[in-house]
Amino acid sequence: MDAPDSSLKTPPQITNAEGKTRRVGVEIELSGLELDTITRLVADFFSLHIKRGGRYDRRLSGDKAGDWVVELDYAKLKRLGQSDRSENTVTNRLDQSAEDLLAWAAKAFVPVEIVGPPLPLDRLQEVDQLIAHLRQQGAEGTEDSPVYAFGMQLNPELPDLTAKTICAHLKAFLCLYDWLLKRADIDLSRRLTNYVDPFPKAYIERVLAADYWPDLNTLIDDYLIDNPTRNRALDILPLFTHLDAERVNKVIDDGLTQARPTFHYRLPDSKVSRPHWGIHEAWNDWVEVEKLAADPARLETCCKAYLGYLNDPLARIVNNWAEKVHNLWINPSSQ
Repeated sequence: MDAPDSSLKTPPQITNAEGKTRRVGVEIELSGLELDTITRLVADFFSLHIKRGGRYDRRLSGDKAGDWVVELDYAKLKRLGQSDRSENTVTNRLDQSAEDLLAWAAKAFVPVEIVGPPLPLDRLQEVDQLIAHLRQQGAEGTEDSPVYAFGMQLNPELPDLTAKTICAHLKAFLCLYDWLLKRADIDLSRRLTNYVDPFPKAYIERVLAADYWPDLNTLIDDYLIDNPTRNRALDILPLFTHLDAERVNKVIDDGLTQARPTFHYRLPDSKVSRPHWGIHEAWNDWVEVEKLAADPARLETCCKAYLGYLNDPLARIVNNWAEKVHNLWINPSSQ
């Protein structure tokens, strides 16, 4: 098997507030294989049972971590796919023809998405192994067509849900964003979309201020003022909805955000067809965010340095923050 060539790093905190092993959800977009082929490959790999949903989604049961879902990542088609067209009427035949045409057109650019259950940290290696298996069978990622804009998303459970912990991770992510972006080497097709937009500069400056350690309500309100959207490289709406759905829904209530006690890291590409590519690349970079968040002194110094960089036009011309992060702020032992 075309196995990944890198191990998965361990974050500084491996348990949640209840003392249980932290979990991570993984979502992978891909193409090159039919929905039912991908479903069968995932089911066989994990010895799962396939439950047919609508015409464009499948649920796989039998994993102690929860169900896996394999679906076409197109909400309109999924809704149409739930319709009962068993009765042979003119209306049903016309509707089915329109649906078939839409499904045919969607195949050119809409991915199939594999959505895993929240997996314990010690099972993430299985995702790398699954990716290698799918690659062997001909799965394609975002690099395989100019019209693909496929991503891989990580949903890491937080060590705890206090405002301080959330804020520390947010500060760390903002400091490391340029480095993460460079490391991710985002495909042009995804750069041209707004799926993973960066945070506004004014918001970055507010959050990185040395005295910015707000209570949870203020943290949520400040986020919603500048980021009333899911389209951020680090989407925190699922977490904030889990903590205070009423507060979030007053600002954004599109029915798309699923409440969960996790971050929603949307930056990485899905490069399924690239030899040795796997979850380890994005995960190991994310662990650097967690390391910085868990080191208050280093985090404070990094925030101060990045604020200085942002407000020094000459420094932004002469220096490269991603390189400075690599050389000064990433744990040398991780290089």
